[in-house]
Amino acid sequence: MPTILNIETSTEVCSASLTSEGAILTHFEEFSGRNHATVLSDFIKGCLDHEMKLDAVSVSLGPGSYTGLRIGLSEAKGLAYALDVPLIGVDTLRLMAVSVLFNNEILDPDTIFIPMIDARRMEVYTAAYDLSLSPILEPQPLILDENSYAGLFSTGRPVLFFGNGAAKARGLMERHPGATFIPDVSPLATDMLALSDKAFRENRFLDLAYSVPTYLKDFQATKPKSLLQKLGEQPSK
Repeated sequence: MPTILNIETSTEVCSASLTSEGAILTHFEEFSGRNHATVLSDFIKGCLDHEMKLDAVSVSLGPGSYTGLRIGLSEAKGLAYALDVPLIGVDTLRLMAVSVLFNNEILDPDTIFIPMIDARRMEVYTAAYDLSLSPILEPQPLILDENSYAGLFSTGRPVLFFGNGAAKARGLMERHPGATFIPDVSPLATDMLALSDKAFRENRFLDLAYSVPTYLKDFQATKPKSLLQKLGEQPSK
C-alpha cells in the first residue's frame, strides 16, 4: 500500500498525517484556531522527518474555509511538484462521514450520515451519505429551516448530524425521532487514510496546474469599515 502525506485545513482545525500499509505512522493536529499558515509547514516537516519517500500527497479539497482550503492546496501542490508524486483530492464532507462511520461500532444499515460545516448565519455546507458513502444528497450550501431534511426524515431512517455546523440544526431537527447529533466531529488528516488509499489505487489524481478547492459558492468579502464608522460604534461616555 502507498505511503501518503495527508493534509486537512478546511475548518478551524489544521492537521497532517503520514499513512502507509493501512496504518497511521505519525500525525499532527492544531485545534486552537485558524493558525494554518503558521503551523502547517511544521506539521509537514514532522511527517517528512519520519519518512521522506512518498508515493502521493493527499489534500482535503472542501467545502470549508476559503483561506484554509487555499493554504492546504497550495502546500500540497508545491510538495507534490517538488517530490514528483501525484496529488490526491479528498471531499471534506465525505471525510467527516468516514470519521463517524469508523468510530461508531454499532450502526443501523439504513443510517443516513449528514456532515455539516459552518458557513454564514444559518447556512451550512452539507451532504447526505448512506452506509456505503454513496451520496443521497450531493454536497451543497444550505440555509437551514425546519423543512431542510424533510424528505430524509420521511423515510423513517436514522439520521446522524455532525460537524461544526450541526449546532445550528439542533433546534430545528431534534424534534424528529430519527435525528441524532454526534458531538466533536472535525475533518482530520488521520481519517483520510481510507479515501486517499482508494483514490491512489484507482489512479484518481488531480491536475497540479488547474485543480482548485471545492468552494461550493462564491467568496463574499466583507467590506472593511471606515474609521468614522468604527468611531460611531464606540459607546458614549
